[in-house]
Amino acid sequence: MATSPQATVHSPVPPPLTSIPRSERSLAPDIARGAMLLFIAIANVAIYLHGHSLDDYNHIADAAAFDRVALFIEQLLIAERSRPMFAILYGFGMAVMASRMFGRGMDAKGVRKILRRRSWWLIAFGFVHATFLFYGDILAPYGATGLIALFFVHLSDRSLRRWLWGSSIYVVVVSLPVFAFFYTAAPEPVEFGLPPYVEQLLFGPIASIAGTLTLVLLALFIPLVIVGIMIQRGGWIDHPRDHLPQLKKTFASGMVVNVLSSLPFALIGLGAWHPSNGMHMGAAILTVLGGMYAGLGYICGFALLAHRLSDYGRKGLPGALAAVGERSLTCYLCQSFIMAPLLAVWGLGLGDGMGYLAAYGVAAGTWALTVVLAVSMSRAGVRGPFEVLLRRLTYGRDRTT
Repeated sequence: MATSPQATVHSPVPPPLTSIPRSERSLAPDIARGAMLLFIAIANVAIYLHGHSLDDYNHIADAAAFDRVALFIEQLLIAERSRPMFAILYGFGMAVMASRMFGRGMDAKGVRKILRRRSWWLIAFGFVHATFLFYGDILAPYGATGLIALFFVHLSDRSLRRWLWGSSIYVVVVSLPVFAFFYTAAPEPVEFGLPPYVEQLLFGPIASIAGTLTLVLLALFIPLVIVGIMIQRGGWIDHPRDHLPQLKKTFASGMVVNVLSSLPFALIGLGAWHPSNGMHMGAAILTVLGGMYAGLGYICGFALLAHRLSDYGRKGLPGALAAVGERSLTCYLCQSFIMAPLLAVWGLGLGDGMGYLAAYGVAAGTWALTVVLAVSMSRAGVRGPFEVLLRRLTYGRDRTT
């Protein structure tokens, strides 16, 4: 493994930066991104539910038995897993971009400049998304994390490992207790007496700014982004055939950690355990901490799946997932375009009185629609419109052809 991604010779005028040809794209990262968006849809949909009284654990108080079982499964396998997956793949993507730019002769300053511009545009995308559609947006926090991660893209592997350990200790000692405290709080709903969409327009920007600043200060995603950079350099998901023992070991251990760490929190959702506030917060810390490793385990599992299905190429199920992964930004935003007007109180309001099982069905159906959209675009040779826009804003018109 190389100790630094930087090229040894730097051209003062690097050649134009082109998008990676589809024939040269690795299948595993795209499959992982495509499947991750299903996790994100299911994890996010509960935000749209309203018209229920909540219990002490911020769950629907009068949920039916089948809704409790659905919540149990979601808490056991999905809750706090999509964000770690996103963070790792975000770091992986940054490392891919940096590696290509270094390979074309660009120096570290130039690479950081482009990645910084991309991060700021992601923050802008996220702010607009939170303002007009979904206050639980994740683009702005990851864009802000990307501004911090600029520091890591040119470091040696040894330095990256040091930062991984240091940032992990900070997260465990400082960040997770603070995060869990707010995560387990069940705030009383505030009525402003304004039209619902006006409240969205007022609350969305506040939530975006507050959430982004909080996650930056807690540095919750920094260790995961570093892991993403490291596995890109190691070739784990770019070339899964060369790393099968490591992938299998990480996937298996990740799934064990996945279930064991989330089981206490899932039992609360099921209604089988009614812990004190302190134990509730401890369960939240455990599920978030375990979710970080479980997220890596899931990604390794998708890399193994890509290896197993490599003979199919970008056809059938792997091709459908990869089509979504190639257009992950567009498909992520499409989830809000569909679910927010359908479920939110300011839209059709179908989330009023909806239970967990029905909500997860809507989320899965929404994801399936994005799969159909992505496959149709892939067959037509059309890139995701938001990917095209972000690339144009990042590189400029003269550097994308």
